[in-house]
Amino acid sequence: MREEEKKQPSQNFLKRRWAYPAIYLASAAVIITGILWYQAGNDVNEKAKDYSYDGVPTDNEFNQPAEEVNRSLENFVMPVSSPEDTVIEKQFYDTEASAEEQEAALVVYGNMYYPNQGVDISKDGKEFDVLAAMSGTVTKVQEDSLLGNTIEIEHSKGIVTRYQSVKDFEVAVGDVVEQGQAIAKAGKSLFNEEAGVHVHFEIRKADVAVNPLEYFNKSLATLQEAQLEDKKVSGEQPDAEASEENAAEDQASEDNASEEKDTADQAKPKQESSTDVKDEE
Repeated sequence: MREEEKKQPSQNFLKRRWAYPAIYLASAAVIITGILWYQAGNDVNEKAKDYSYDGVPTDNEFNQPAEEVNRSLENFVMPVSSPEDTVIEKQFYDTEASAEEQEAALVVYGNMYYPNQGVDISKDGKEFDVLAAMSGTVTKVQEDSLLGNTIEIEHSKGIVTRYQSVKDFEVAVGDVVEQGQAIAKAGKSLFNEEAGVHVHFEIRKADVAVNPLEYFNKSLATLQEAQLEDKKVSGEQPDAEASEENAAEDQASEDNASEEKDTADQAKPKQESSTDVKDEE
């Protein structure tokens, strides 16, 4: 009897019309709540991943060369420690400058005129440290008796600075240098003896020389974005080997001329002797 009495309330509950719909609705609510909770958890995880990607540098970002970022923030500077104590002996040859300015920017060598492709910097006729005008990688270190020893530093693809008429190299090809680092000492060159102790400094993009004075205190990006016309002019600096060959040819020509003159002088007395013999006859 008691068991039957206990079963009666539950049986009575199930006999009611709304019992099964209520059970279904409650079950559906539990299932939907579980699904929403699961999706909300996934959204939180995805957002956390997004924030870690945007806000926290990844390993690849840490592995990017720091010098590339630094160079983009640097400006070109004069390759000397105290620009105010230096003098520009010869300016850059500008094809758009006045005739007087162009004439002053010509270098005379071997009875020929060459347009100056950079600026020649001196300091009271004394030696001084030549500094890197911008961070970069040394791509050329060359001894040159004519133009003066040369160093080239690449700062970006196709953009280099060139330092000529230097001595006492302090860098080698492949070295990564910082802006303001000493790379050599100012020296002399046969090509521009008039300048005395100096450094010939050039900035080039795609092997086209630009006026350094127009890019001092300007960023590397400024030159990268600049649209340059090919302003190469005839009569750039001579090649050392070619100049030596020309000098040898000139010397050979002089020797040949001297030999021909001596031969002619030797033949002249013989002709006079023949004339004398004829007169005696």
